[in-house]
Amino acid sequence: MYDIAIVGSGFAGSLLAMIARRLGHSVVLIEKGSHPRVVIGESSTPLSNLLLEELATRYNLPSLRPLAKWGSWQRTYPHIACGLKRGFTFHHHVLASPQPPDQNPQDQLLVTASPRDEIADTHWYRADFDSFLVEEAQKLGVEYVDQVALRRFADCGSEVRLEGQRNGQAMTFRARFVVDATGPRGFLHHALGIGERELQGYPATHALYSHFFGVRRLEETQYSRTGEAPPFPIDDAAVHHIFDGGWVWVLQFDNGMTSAGIAATSQIAAQLHFENSGQAWDRLLNLIPALHEQFATAKAERPFIHIPRLSFRSAQVAGPRWALLPSAAGFVDPLLSTGFPLTLLGVARLAEIIDEDWGSPYLDRRLDTYATQTDHELLATARLIAALYANMSNFPVFTALSLLYFAAASYSEAARRLGKPELVSSFLLCEHPVFGPECVRLFERAQRPRAKTESAELIRDILLAIEPFNVAGLGRPGRRNWYAVEANDLLESAGKLDATHDEILRMLERCGFQPGASSVGN
Repeated sequence: MYDIAIVGSGFAGSLLAMIARRLGHSVVLIEKGSHPRVVIGESSTPLSNLLLEELATRYNLPSLRPLAKWGSWQRTYPHIACGLKRGFTFHHHVLASPQPPDQNPQDQLLVTASPRDEIADTHWYRADFDSFLVEEAQKLGVEYVDQVALRRFADCGSEVRLEGQRNGQAMTFRARFVVDATGPRGFLHHALGIGERELQGYPATHALYSHFFGVRRLEETQYSRTGEAPPFPIDDAAVHHIFDGGWVWVLQFDNGMTSAGIAATSQIAAQLHFENSGQAWDRLLNLIPALHEQFATAKAERPFIHIPRLSFRSAQVAGPRWALLPSAAGFVDPLLSTGFPLTLLGVARLAEIIDEDWGSPYLDRRLDTYATQTDHELLATARLIAALYANMSNFPVFTALSLLYFAAASYSEAARRLGKPELVSSFLLCEHPVFGPECVRLFERAQRPRAKTESAELIRDILLAIEPFNVAGLGRPGRRNWYAVEANDLLESAGKLDATHDEILRMLERCGFQPGASSVGN
């Protein structure tokens, strides 16, 4: 009999297993496959790394702290592959356009997350990263069992029985509580017959992706803009190539591997014939000259994976003696790397519930609150991404909408670093009494057809909405869509964070930002 059974040994399942073990519980971590394995979801963000750092500190997991920054990762774990992420890079394309090198910054958006490599974010090469976390969990006393095909969840009143097979032999696990970390439409979705709920207003989307060797850096091609130096090397980022109906991601790792893929509407997926995988990828490259040149000598390292139903929302998030992690409760899109912070917030909340209310009469009430908040944050994310999809042909509006995310994320990071988490209790500030409802209205407007003047009004209203939370100088005309990190932006915004000038300076010093060139991330 275990206190907690966690099904799924991705990074979140292993992390929660470690935390539960630190809290004194017996834990079994059950995996359908084995490690190493490649999974989607690889790009961290400043808020994700801050949450990882907070969890490592609160629950005494010192081996995880170096993973929160590029520099400490490289010094401590050089054998674990990762990629350098200085920020977010966006390029706008018109499919099949020759698209000569363009000096106009309005077709590009760069949002910096850190002033230098040492404290930058990372792309997690999940084959290495997830394997490492499983090993760390085992060191702490978590029992790990892989290659288990679970088939049944039986609630026996005071315990749960998980039944399945391993190597042809029947296996049963008994636990007081079960956490599903198996991703969308995973174990409990099938075992309990949990239905799906609609993400209202969200387009049907597909994904197609692989890992590649031999991908050039975009900055080395003729399609990289010349002239003024960007705030960070454009390839050292989560690179997004936006076109009407979809987008391409390119994430480069330090082991020579590149993760790349397409997320697109069903219409685009049908036009490119996603079911033909590699041929569909080649068709898209031929429509975007910059990517065609960048991938001219690239070879797919593994077969393409096609996900025909990318988005998902579970009809239930928690119940008696079980809960889904946010990654199993729903998924929207890789755009803006929202999956990591959503999942880590869920890990933090479940960890707090286990710590404070294990065995108490308040446990079910706390789980209900967790389920409600998880679903609300998923819906807020879906509204944002749906609005972005609706405006992929209108890059000025797309850019403005993305600033709603960057403003909320950078404000949240700053508030947490200042020790003021009460200012930011929800992802994207979706539960803020003013900003949350205003975002809903803006997203609804963004999905409606508009004249040119109405688009300009929408952009203006978005900039007005972010102003009380804009601590990173976002939307300032003089920066022309290139947003470097500058200490003065945060210092001038101290009042928005209920902080003093000196508190901001001390926070910057603690975080390792260099005076004169520092600010918070996104």
